[in-house]
Parts: sequence; structure tokens; C-alpha cells
Amino acid sequence: MHLFYTPDISADYYQLNEEESKHCVRVLRLNNGDIVYLIDGVGGFYKTEITDAHPKRCTLHVLEKQSDFGKRNFYLHIAIAPTKNIERIEWFLEKATEIGIDEITPIICQRSERKEIKTDRLNKIIVSAIKQSLKAFKPKLNVSTDFKQFIVQSKLKSKYIAHCLENDRQSLRQSYKANEEVLLLIGPEGDFTPAEIELALQNGFVPVTLGESRLRTETAGVVACTQLNFINEI
Repeated sequence: MHLFYTPDISADYYQLNEEESKHCVRVLRLNNGDIVYLIDGVGGFYKTEITDAHPKRCTLHVLEKQSDFGKRNFYLHIAIAPTKNIERIEWFLEKATEIGIDEITPIICQRSERKEIKTDRLNKIIVSAIKQSLKAFKPKLNVSTDFKQFIVQSKLKSKYIAHCLENDRQSLRQSYKANEEVLLLIGPEGDFTPAEIELALQNGFVPVTLGESRLRTETAGVVACTQLNFINEI
């Protein structure tokens, strides 16, 4: 299946940009009459036929459209501290997108090793992952946000903070109920500070553990994403 990401599609005919046209015609060697599939990032899945296999402006005719393709029964938002090695957070974004996630917010914590991230490359990784995993919804990647500001502004009912301090915590699987919108906080290497944890609890976050192992930041994000998707599939 040949799949392209086309967020600006709005009519029965669509023209791929020059880069995608070249890939379609020169690299994939597709021609008039061949079938190509498109996703728009907001649930639209399109079956199209090539009508003009031009290497700079390949034109497609929409034959079928499915709305809400692959829509899941819950909304998952993970706020995660960006890692010092940017490749590790890139890996998290790729795997979380493939598994199923709706929104990601990089949060800057007191112990964060990286204070800034550039979203352009990260969004390209997300687009590649939705194409790889055949998803029509593109997860929203927010700009990095200060931890304290983010905590105070959060409005979701089901919200959790995963941390490593030995206190009263339940497992995420015990605490979360299926089909609910959920926000989960994942801290930096070295964990959230006690003050950050206390602030989260004061603002309605429930403390949880992801298991017995002490996980790296990006691994914790993938484990949480997997657990929450599994709970909603049962």
C-alpha cells in the first residue's frame, strides 16, 4: 500500500507537492491508473487513483473517503520531560505514535537535562510513524511548557503522575478506568522533585507506578502508552 500524508486535501482531486510527486513517480514508479492512499491527520483516509503521473505535480482523483478511520475509544495525552539525548525522545514519539497516542507535551522540570526542543524534526518523525502504522489521526505535539504552568492549567478529570518515590501509589492499571480521557506525567532522568510531586497532587493528579523496574524516561512513556491502550482494548 502506497500511503501519503496530505493535511491540506479538501477536494475530489489532489496534487502532490514536488517532493512527493517525485517519490511517487520516479522512486515508486507508479503510473496513471495506479491506486494511492492518503491520510489527512484528522481521521480522513482516502483511496485515490493517479490521473497524471507527472514527476513534479502528480495528480490524484479521490475514489473513496473514510472519516474517523481508526478512531479510538479514548483520548491519551502524555506530558514528558525531554531527554538530554534527543534521539531518545524521538524514539518515544515514534513508538507512542505507532501504539496510539493523541497529544504530547514536552514539560520542562527542575531536573530536566534539556530545556528546549525544536518541533519541526519531531513532527516529521510523527508523520513517518502514522504512515508506518496506518493511522489517519496525527498526534498533536505541543511546544515545550514549564512544569508548574502546565500543572495548574490542566483540566482533564483523569490525570496521573508516574514517579519513583516510595509512598502511597497504585499501579496505573488499577487507577485508570477504560474509555476515559487521560493525562499522564512522565518525569526526567532523576525523577520529579518532591516539590513537583506535591504540586501535582495539590492540583488533582493521582500518583501511580508503572511497575517494579526503574525505567528510563522514554521507556516509561512507551510502557504507559502500551498499558493504557491495552486497558482500552479489553
